[in-house]
Amino acid sequence: MTDYLFAAPKVQSIPVKGEAAEYPIHRIFCVGRNYAAHAEEMGFEVDREAPFYFSKQLHSVMATGGTLPYPPGTEDFHYEMELVVALGAEVFKGTAEQGAAAVYAYGCGLDMTRRDQQIASRNKKRPWMLGKDVEGSCVLSPLTKAGDFAVDAQRIHLEVNGVSRQDSTLDLLIHKVPEVIAHLSTFYHLRPGDIILTGTPEGVGPVVAGDKITGGIDGLDPIALDIGPAE
Repeated sequence: MTDYLFAAPKVQSIPVKGEAAEYPIHRIFCVGRNYAAHAEEMGFEVDREAPFYFSKQLHSVMATGGTLPYPPGTEDFHYEMELVVALGAEVFKGTAEQGAAAVYAYGCGLDMTRRDQQIASRNKKRPWMLGKDVEGSCVLSPLTKAGDFAVDAQRIHLEVNGVSRQDSTLDLLIHKVPEVIAHLSTFYHLRPGDIILTGTPEGVGPVVAGDKITGGIDGLDPIALDIGPAE
């Protein structure tokens, strides 16, 4: 057995409905501006040629139902409700059909964002890390196996303190799940444990300490998050 100088990172995982074992997370990929109305509200035209991506580290993973302290370094902390895709097979330079076959499960996710940091980085043509890779900012619901859920025109929605903020449908995704997986596989050896947050619809906005976020996608376990005071 290998000895380490300090405690090794713990495995981050998500419960799967109907399974005693959990799904261990390897990497977190996120698709940017994958709904036309969201791209418009952010001041951009839709790029329909190919998706683009950013990533989050494993320290961003948080289970639904918890409390996330308002993070440091921002005065404009935003919610983004998303469909999460969890892979269960390897894909490298795959087709859309191979991408679809590689999906193990689906879930709900929140991509919490330091919007002011993201915009500042974007304006200086710098990476989005400070805006997007926030501790506890990838909030995940339990997964539902792909055999029990097919992406169609299901409602995707989010509320803050019970008031509707986002309300759309999955058929409005610009780049569909199989296409995203196939495209991403031209850059990475995708494998089980990789999850993809597929983009958020319009209606994103800020939250403050004391706010309660709820959301869901029809047919999947819902998501909830309380925003706590800054530490």
